[in-house]
Amino acid sequence: MNDMRIVERDVDVQQNKISARGVQVYYGASHALKDVDVDILDKTVTAFIGPSGCGKSTFLRCLNRMNDTIDICRVEGEITLDGNNIYDPRIDPVQLRAKVGMVFQKPNPFPKSIYDNVAYGPKIHGLTRSKAELDEIVEKSLRRAAIWNEVKDRLDAPGTGLSGGQQQRLCIARAVATNPEVLLMDEPCSALDPIATAQVEELIDELRAQFSVVIVTHSMQQAARVSQKTAFFHLGHLVEYGETGQIFTNPQDPRTESYITGRIG
Repeated sequence: MNDMRIVERDVDVQQNKISARGVQVYYGASHALKDVDVDILDKTVTAFIGPSGCGKSTFLRCLNRMNDTIDICRVEGEITLDGNNIYDPRIDPVQLRAKVGMVFQKPNPFPKSIYDNVAYGPKIHGLTRSKAELDEIVEKSLRRAAIWNEVKDRLDAPGTGLSGGQQQRLCIARAVATNPEVLLMDEPCSALDPIATAQVEELIDELRAQFSVVIVTHSMQQAARVSQKTAFFHLGHLVEYGETGQIFTNPQDPRTESYITGRIG
């Protein structure tokens, strides 16, 4: 009986960070996402998998309102962050993106120094009162992104001069510098070599202690390595969502099994 209570408490600790209900996305007349319902947990890595064009990146971009930047895109339904509707007209998308950071497919450091890449977000959001505080955030963010030791002696050097893997870790440092609560990653390793990919995967595993991490990946192996929860998208539908191990070893939907065994994709 005691064991039961302990298990229940553990489940309570993992709260929903983001909830989506009845989410529809249209690009003009094209219905890209249909009726997506999902709860994304805090302090967990959630992987979105599925064939190209299935809606996984579209849904990821709904979570920090990046789709707002596409004129013909329309989002319906409800998405909440800590119970607050992120599409409420009173929500400032810029402030939302400070709480929900994003790392893109190709490393995209600003054409600025390594220091200024990381300092940019805290500066524009007014998160620091002094140069000393800014220095502290820059160092902490570069440490969190596991790149501090490689760049600490050349913070004035351009971020664009780093290797691909280092640039992506710099972009992760830039994303965590505003102290977000959620980190979205859209195929963050697809442009990287195997060694850099392994470093970023290791980093993702460390980051989940502080953030809710959502990663879109084409690699099922990567999803299996880094995530605790997996969502499978197909033709605009969220087909199946559950524990990563269960999705890969005992999927409930025949479409999931077909994708995982390579019959569709």
